[in-house]
Amino acid sequence: MDQSIQAKAFRSLHIPGRPLVLFNVWDVGSARSVAAGGAQALGTGSWSVAAAYGFTDGEQMPLDLCLANLQRIAETVDLPVTVDLESGYGADPSAVGKTVARALQAGAIGCNIEDSFPENGSLRETADQAARLNAARAEADAFGIPAFLNARTDVFFQSGPEQHDESMVEAALERGRIYAQEGADGLFVPGLVDERLIGRLVEGSPLPVNIMVGERTPPTEKLAELGVARISHGPGPYLLAMRALENAARAAFQKIGTVSRQ
Repeated sequence: MDQSIQAKAFRSLHIPGRPLVLFNVWDVGSARSVAAGGAQALGTGSWSVAAAYGFTDGEQMPLDLCLANLQRIAETVDLPVTVDLESGYGADPSAVGKTVARALQAGAIGCNIEDSFPENGSLRETADQAARLNAARAEADAFGIPAFLNARTDVFFQSGPEQHDESMVEAALERGRIYAQEGADGLFVPGLVDERLIGRLVEGSPLPVNIMVGERTPPTEKLAELGVARISHGPGPYLLAMRALENAARAAFQKIGTVSRQ
């Protein structure tokens, strides 16, 4: 499918109350399996991709390898693919823009860009992140497709869920309003799990809201009821697959051990 058509189709899937579900993938094999399971679109997760290649998250995986992996997925599975670019793999806005351009050239129709520093998770100044998103938007527009820029704010990763309150929601909304002005298309708020606060954020957000699934996240039906437009599963699918593989291997080794003792 033409990349521009895929980008438009992906954008249309962000419907508050009927959320797009991304069961995040990390390589061609996982992408094929998730596509066969009925996915409407695919999204890579940086943590999972890094782990699959033996790296830790936080832009430790070389960008060239990240983009080569993306290209293999995009070339193999005929679905829109959005890529997790972490903090944009760039020290300045120009570098972030070039990263986004390379991701689109590799076949992506959108990307996540987060507003924290990869080395320690602390938040960037809002103005600095706005400039980085502006550069990303300019490169995407120059590429000629309506790429979906998902602006991730890590406000809710600065403390545990027990400390989340209305003031943090307002801080996230203020960032979302500024990010929207710079060309962001979605607001991704990982770490937020409280139903009331999710509802407040959805109500005030100028952008479709993306929630990430975790142990304490409300169920999909409740997130839809709250008006969430996108649900990401993050590292969950990778961890699920690795646990299944480990358990199967353990069972196989235990069987051969039992035979050896007979």
